[in-house]
Amino acid sequence: MSKYEAIYKDILGRIEQNLYAAGDTLPGEYELMKIYEASRDTIRKALLLLAQNGYIQKSKGRGSIVLDRQRYDFPVSGVVSFKELADKMEQDVQTKVICLEKTHPDARIRQLFHMSPEDEVWLVQRVRIIDHEAVILDTDILDASIIPELNEEILEQSLYSYIEETLHLKIAYAEKEITCQNVSGLDTKVLDMKQYDMVVNVESCSYLDDARIFQYTNARHRPDKFRFKDFARRVKLV
Repeated sequence: MSKYEAIYKDILGRIEQNLYAAGDTLPGEYELMKIYEASRDTIRKALLLLAQNGYIQKSKGRGSIVLDRQRYDFPVSGVVSFKELADKMEQDVQTKVICLEKTHPDARIRQLFHMSPEDEVWLVQRVRIIDHEAVILDTDILDASIIPELNEEILEQSLYSYIEETLHLKIAYAEKEITCQNVSGLDTKVLDMKQYDMVVNVESCSYLDDARIFQYTNARHRPDKFRFKDFARRVKLV
């Protein structure tokens, strides 16, 4: 076993024993060099291996932060409501509505929804709280001609259940795009971001079975809590 692998295993053991807890910052490179009597290059190799395996996040100016390995699976393919996912979790899950207003669409939304400036949309913002930590910020734009009435109770329970069971509409499919982005001022204000300076940003457009778009969503996830899973089948390109 190489020196850096031995250091990696020792630090990993300390993380698993909670000697370095989630959110803690590991000792700096020079301190680790003294602790393990190793070169800077060897320490950096050990830290890189920890980062690659998802145990730490290296942050400029903050050092190496221990990540929380408890994550929640969000499917990339398929159209699943947060309520449906929450029902499968054993954690305490809550939704807090921080914005609900009817407004007119901006230029981008008009293009997506094929609307005119006089049309109306709902602007909805919800914070998802899991185990008493605010870890997701959802911003939704909803076509008010398809969903004419909306209130906080519906949004705190299940928007999709309301659409399908009360409005008797059929949700068919969604297009999604996943990127990593720097945190915004709103992220730091409403989410428990801890030391994290990045979010996983998921943009999606959801459609009814008649191909009408009814929802645009921008979901911003704290990066340590979530992984996105999908099933892919190989298809040869002709």
